[in-house]
Amino acid sequence: MLNFLESNRASRVLILTLVAWLALTGAAQAQLDNRAFFNRLPLGPSYERQVRLEVQGLLYNKDNEYFNKIDPGLTYFGAQLAPRLVYFPAANLRLEAGIFLQKDYGTQRLRQVRPLFTLKYAQGPHRLLFGNIEGNLQHGYIEPMYDFERVLYDRLEEGVQYQYLTDNTFLDAWVNWRRQQYRFSNYQEEVAGGLSVERRLLGDSTGWLLKLPFQFTATHVGGQLDTIDKPLQTLFNVATGLRMRKALASRFVQAAHFDGYVTYFHDYSFTYALPYKRGTGLYLNVGLDTRLSNLQLAYWQGSGYISPIGGRLYQSVSVSVADPGYTEKQRQLLILRAIKDYRLPGNLILTTRFEPLYDLNNGLFDFSFALYLNFNQSFLLGTIKGN
Repeated sequence: MLNFLESNRASRVLILTLVAWLALTGAAQAQLDNRAFFNRLPLGPSYERQVRLEVQGLLYNKDNEYFNKIDPGLTYFGAQLAPRLVYFPAANLRLEAGIFLQKDYGTQRLRQVRPLFTLKYAQGPHRLLFGNIEGNLQHGYIEPMYDFERVLYDRLEEGVQYQYLTDNTFLDAWVNWRRQQYRFSNYQEEVAGGLSVERRLLGDSTGWLLKLPFQFTATHVGGQLDTIDKPLQTLFNVATGLRMRKALASRFVQAAHFDGYVTYFHDYSFTYALPYKRGTGLYLNVGLDTRLSNLQLAYWQGSGYISPIGGRLYQSVSVSVADPGYTEKQRQLLILRAIKDYRLPGNLILTTRFEPLYDLNNGLFDFSFALYLNFNQSFLLGTIKGN
């Protein structure tokens, strides 16, 4: 798949030394702990016939001090607010309507004003959602498959979603209808979808946890109603690997984990517009959960890898305005992450993230720093009496 011998000897020694050190000290988790950003829509007998006001919000400041030609630096600074009225006709049925507002600081206008509509039905381990689905970071993808920063600039997903949730299995199948096309449209239809599955293979009283993940995304741009002469595009991305975690009895270190993934990209279009038709990637993570911070060391090696909804840093094609058309078939990154969630009164979670990274192929050192304040509040407005 990927030929590690193409890397220079010094880079390989550095990577192996750091990975070995973290492994010996007990190390980490490939998927970042993004639960502070989740908004699982609750159901159950205690909510039956209730009318509630639910408010979700996010204040964010993320500064990317990047100076590479693939993903240039930028700053996200603003706020999101999503109030919703919710009615529970039955214990397993939820209806909601609301509005999503996003304001980027430094501008007088709102960036987004969008309506919210969701129907959620549950039966045993099965969940079905129509409308605004539980998307974005809640799908559980690794960053090369799904960009974390989409929660800051493209948070909402609209479509249909099926979930199968048990103690041993997480399954999420979804379709996000990104752009609707009409007769004589001067733009193309856009749709994305995927499947995220994780099966627990081992979990015992000794604190060991072993999981097998499988992740798939598909994106399509095209349609038959537009009036522009532009070819269809269909892209597939796949990832699978192994996740291990060991809970520790130490006062300072709570857990150690290791995640390893291989990824694959394939352009299934009739007409090829991208510089690479297929690509691969290797994504390794080791880390420690400590009292002070959760530490993670990530290594990425990609070859011709492209993911239209994946993290920009991991790709072989540039999104830079200054360097359009720039490509790097071989990408090799080393990323250190220090992450901490502070749980505050009133269902507030303050998250800090410091992420220095080193581009092994180009000898570049970049970093990002971020502050997030997530809050979720639910207020009971009343109960509708039954007949």
